[in-house]
Amino acid sequence: MDEDGYVRITGRIKEMFIVGGFNCYPAEIENILCDMPGIARAAVIGVSDERMGEVAKAFLVKDAGDPLDEAAVIEWSRAHMANYKMPRSVVFLSELPMNAGGKVDKATLAKSAEVER
Repeated sequence: MDEDGYVRITGRIKEMFIVGGFNCYPAEIENILCDMPGIARAAVIGVSDERMGEVAKAFLVKDAGDPLDEAAVIEWSRAHMANYKMPRSVVFLSELPMNAGGKVDKATLAKSAEVER
């Protein structure tokens, strides 16, 4: 709350992104991705896209020794979620960055996505 009494919402509610007019909630997409065999952890952020405004980018931690690749994850996603929710790109990490509170540090993921662009 600022000195004028206005409340500013921050955190997970601000993680929602809009894909071609549809609201996408990262937690929902992450839960679906974690149902995929071979995925241990998932984090999803919205990244800029010329045509759609924003699209999903997934950061995944695979189960040990699993041979998953980006194409397999996108193909599985196409079969298990709405087209506007499916990640357009996938990055595999050995572990997700965590903040002091023990939650995934999505700001760090967003910065790494910007560097890749």
